[in-house]
Amino acid sequence: MWFFYALSWVSTLIQIIFVTLAIAAGLYYLAELVEEYTVLTARIIRWITWFTIIIYLGLYLFEDLTLTMTVCGLISQILHLILLNTFPFFALSSPPFILDVALVLVNHYLAFQFFGENFYPFTEVMAYFTLCLWLVPFAFFVSLSANENVLPTLSERRPLISDENDVVSNYFQRKEKKYGLLAAFNAIKESVLPTRTKKSF
Repeated sequence: MWFFYALSWVSTLIQIIFVTLAIAAGLYYLAELVEEYTVLTARIIRWITWFTIIIYLGLYLFEDLTLTMTVCGLISQILHLILLNTFPFFALSSPPFILDVALVLVNHYLAFQFFGENFYPFTEVMAYFTLCLWLVPFAFFVSLSANENVLPTLSERRPLISDENDVVSNYFQRKEKKYGLLAAFNAIKESVLPTRTKKSF
């Protein structure tokens, strides 16, 4: 009797490891696709954002969603659209980004409060969280690595005649460490998997 119980825990642990590896591989593949097709990714995120706006309006019209949840959700989606104007570049200190992160937290608080007071089936609660709260931020999260391998550019704040506007020199002087999702996966890959050395014959 106890042996089956122990085996069930071992198999559960193995299944969790497999699921985690599958999710990591999927995220890595998505990050590669986003990095390769940034224009298409921006379009897809824009469509998802508009779809989420339509969902919010439908929830307000046909369900008992509060006005506060709807307004905060719509403002959050408008901020997502504003962030798409500079896609794939994100300024983490920009007001739209900071407001968007704050509204994601506020929307989660409002959703937990609403679904804590009103009974809805688990599938409907997960539908709200997945489609209204997680889908667009997850798309932005996956696309964080998209700006790591773009061509170097320089936002021009000085006259073109100045020597400080050399794009290539500026790129190599100010090249920072990469912090995106793809960079994190590559760092994990390099630390876990052994590197192959090429044989010279």
